[in-house]
Amino acid sequence: MKAAIFAGPGKLELRDIEKPTANRGELVLKVGANTVCGTDGRILRGEKSAGIDVGVVLGHEISGYVEEIGAGVEGFEVGDLVGILPTIPCLECYYCARGAEHLCIDSDIFGYRVNGGLAEYVLIPESAMKRGGVFKAAPHLTPAEVALAEPLGCVLNGADNYKTEVGDTVLIQGAGPIGLLHTQLNRLLGAEKVIVSDPSDSRREIAESMGATHTINPLEQDLTEFVKDLTDGRGADVVVICIGRGELINQAFQAARKGARVNAFAGFSKEALAEIDPNLIHYGELIVTGASNAGRASHEKALALIGAGLIDVKALHTHTFPLDDVVEGIEFAQTGEGIKVAIVPN
Repeated sequence: MKAAIFAGPGKLELRDIEKPTANRGELVLKVGANTVCGTDGRILRGEKSAGIDVGVVLGHEISGYVEEIGAGVEGFEVGDLVGILPTIPCLECYYCARGAEHLCIDSDIFGYRVNGGLAEYVLIPESAMKRGGVFKAAPHLTPAEVALAEPLGCVLNGADNYKTEVGDTVLIQGAGPIGLLHTQLNRLLGAEKVIVSDPSDSRREIAESMGATHTINPLEQDLTEFVKDLTDGRGADVVVICIGRGELINQAFQAARKGARVNAFAGFSKEALAEIDPNLIHYGELIVTGASNAGRASHEKALALIGAGLIDVKALHTHTFPLDDVVEGIEFAQTGEGIKVAIVPN
């Protein structure tokens, strides 16, 4: 079968490798779609390689159809459309034992140490099956919608940290795929105002179509002033940073009200450092959190929200590339011309 192989920092090669077969406790899926994540772009640019095995098949936002069922596997039938939690937690470390399996320090991850979804077929190892990391999806969904349960699950985990309340004003910095998911989720959670900040006119229009009550180009208007004008001078109750740029952190603190919750959701490059004014945290009594990955419960909830039509991920899927053009697809995803790119077998 064809597969996109990580050949070292900044190197991605399409190769022919052996098609997997399902041994006891395993599944083989015919890949339906693997949507492209910002991390894939960082890998392709050589900005990220830590923890990724040379020779592994990349891709972690995966959906597929059950192709082969190993002995002892129950609850699945050939042809079932399924989504995959990319993290395989150990369930034994300090964090797993305390219900934070998404922070597991001894996990395996599809596309990092386990062959991922940028291929024609993907093997689901027994470890993932035993830990309940494969979820049957509603049959009316498209493979790309099912794959997008992965980023939505991460957004749900982030929301568990920043805890939007009914009537809140929420500021979302960035109208990329993640920012647009946070936009939809916060309206669903009962936010009264959802303000989306992004320089792109087209992205702001999409944010408005997905529930943003207000949008702003931060290069043309003062963001803090804009937010405070909408909140009687207080600032936002919640700020979610969805772009990995250090200068946005201080901006988030400035736009937040006293006692607000600020969430650094985006991933930042390893060398990225930010200068912040600690007095904004000190005098504002800000609650600052991060967000990393998702656990099984978040992934399952994400699939349920998508299946029920409560979160629209289909509108986020704007472009599709065949596996033969995987490099072009990942590169295109970084241009910002589309929203979410799916890579599918030829």
